[in-house]
Amino acid sequence: MMRFVLVFVGFFAALPAWAEINIKEVTSEGGIKAWLVEEPSIPFVALELRFRGGTSLDVAGKRGATNLMVGLLEEGAGDLDAQGFARASEALAAQFGYDSHDDAVTISARFLSENRDEALELLRLSLIEPTFPQVAVDRVRAQVLSGIRSRAKDPNDIAGEHFNAAVFGDHPYGTDGSGTVESVTALTRDDIVEAHQGALARDRLFVAAVGDITADELGMLLDNLLGALPETGAPLPERANEVLSGEVEVVEFETPQSVAIFGQPGIHREDPDFFAAYVLNTIMGGGGFESRLMTEVREKRGLTYGVYSYLVLRDHSDLYLGSVASANDRIGEAIDVIRAEWARMAENGVTQDELTAAKALLTGAYPLRFDGNGSIAKIMVGMQMDGLPVDYIVTRNDQVDAVTLDQINRVAGELLDPEALTFVVVGKPDGV
Repeated sequence: MMRFVLVFVGFFAALPAWAEINIKEVTSEGGIKAWLVEEPSIPFVALELRFRGGTSLDVAGKRGATNLMVGLLEEGAGDLDAQGFARASEALAAQFGYDSHDDAVTISARFLSENRDEALELLRLSLIEPTFPQVAVDRVRAQVLSGIRSRAKDPNDIAGEHFNAAVFGDHPYGTDGSGTVESVTALTRDDIVEAHQGALARDRLFVAAVGDITADELGMLLDNLLGALPETGAPLPERANEVLSGEVEVVEFETPQSVAIFGQPGIHREDPDFFAAYVLNTIMGGGGFESRLMTEVREKRGLTYGVYSYLVLRDHSDLYLGSVASANDRIGEAIDVIRAEWARMAENGVTQDELTAAKALLTGAYPLRFDGNGSIAKIMVGMQMDGLPVDYIVTRNDQVDAVTLDQINRVAGELLDPEALTFVVVGKPDGV
């Protein structure tokens, strides 16, 4: 394991400059496509797999099935039980990560070049031949249930649950992908097998690799690793019909500090005004201590330690969200200030100084994301899922810089909608 750590650390010095990253498009003989950045100077490879769909594929009455299935992929595969799989991974100094989200199942692999074949065979077993033994199902189910019960006591999680339920209704986004105590308790092994077949399929697969591997080598291993997956998976959900009433919902919860989630309709990633909206949000609440909301709510009035806003881009919904926490007797004032700032920016826009500072922040921070082969692989697979071109890494900052004051102020007037700004407050707020 120590050798793995040294190799991994050593890779940072070998990384190419972010603007010089050369992405190659690779297609295997079996038709599996991938993006690759070759970096042969360090004998180490990062591999990222994404399957579109995620927990939103759960069928009615089986909420939490995809999440539970993903948690079981390394708990028994082929002839290996959970302990055998863990011992084999450790012996190869290989790391695997499995996770589920609203719109994707994510798989990460990190391994040394000299152990590539053995590491990829382990990964193949976990994806193609998971055994889902009942003893592992029961153990992982208990862990999931513990997490669900814990989140039921967290004001932030409660706020998110109620906000999603109000906005999305019976769409899969309206409930937590982990499921409920009742739904997860009722899941059977057959439900997990069905979730596996529906979520891990080639018609929703995206692949990225970075490190000591050539295009020819990557093409050959893709078919062996992923060729046995089902051709098609479960149907994807329809576009969500968001309901954002502009009202404030209060969820009573015994706590000295109320927390709130707020939001309105957002903007699609493919909209020509997306970058203007992205820069606008940096000015509004995404730019840390320099943002408008932080200045007005925290610095001028001392109503909170932090208030933030962010664009949320999902496959079937786009929202513009934010969050704030304040004392029960001051959360009402915080909400009023946020609404007022939303309206002020919608009407008056931003200044040239604010625009210049936001551009500097966004373009200066972007290269820092490329701090390892794993980070680059994750960025590349995300680019594929978003439908971005291979040169996006090079052109992204230019697109930020191209936003003009006239454009961003027009978008502020069109996007920001204080009347639709909906709040869910969890706590014991006074006067809300």
